[in-house]
Amino acid sequence: MRAGRMTDAQKRGIDLGWPRFGLNLENGLLNLDALFGREAPRTLEIGFGMGQSLLEMAQAAPEQDFIGVEVHRPGVGSLLNGVLTANVDNLRVFDCDAIEVLNQCIPDGSLDRVLLFFPDPWHKKKHNKRRIVQLAFAEQLRNKLKIGGVFHMATDWEAYAEHMLEVMSAAPGYRNLAEDGTYVPRPEERPITKFERRGERLGHGVWDLKFERVE
Repeated sequence: MRAGRMTDAQKRGIDLGWPRFGLNLENGLLNLDALFGREAPRTLEIGFGMGQSLLEMAQAAPEQDFIGVEVHRPGVGSLLNGVLTANVDNLRVFDCDAIEVLNQCIPDGSLDRVLLFFPDPWHKKKHNKRRIVQLAFAEQLRNKLKIGGVFHMATDWEAYAEHMLEVMSAAPGYRNLAEDGTYVPRPEERPITKFERRGERLGHGVWDLKFERVE
């Protein structure tokens, strides 16, 4: 868990929101229907940052259920405060490592979507192996997605976009949803963040990739 200075709103999110919406690794494999009290399409976002996009998506699709994973405590507090303020009930949160969550808590074949928006690109070549998108990770995710489920990635680092495309194109059991076999246009369901808008003004590109589990 990465610590950090917490605002009063973020502390409120942790204090009041965690008992209602927080999830713990120690509880093991989740029964998602029991957790949300219904059957519904399920989305997992890995590394939601301050949670703005995830909250927006959950508000826009109340008929769907969302789980977010983030190790940055102020981000967890910020999202939970937003959930409380907006009175959202279709979102739950982990505050630990995403690989552990996938290993211990997410049932196989249970997810309709996995989202990975603007992960750390580890842009120095010697650090490339630390990038989360690798073949073993793609295989782990494939097991958690339903057949027809989609892994949606976005990055503003072109070199990382190329890396993602290379890894996912080599990963078995996936199909690239881009018509030309590269990147998809920015999907409407992915909210634009302040960070992304600032990047657009500076002329930075953003690359979206969508890969569907086909087997």
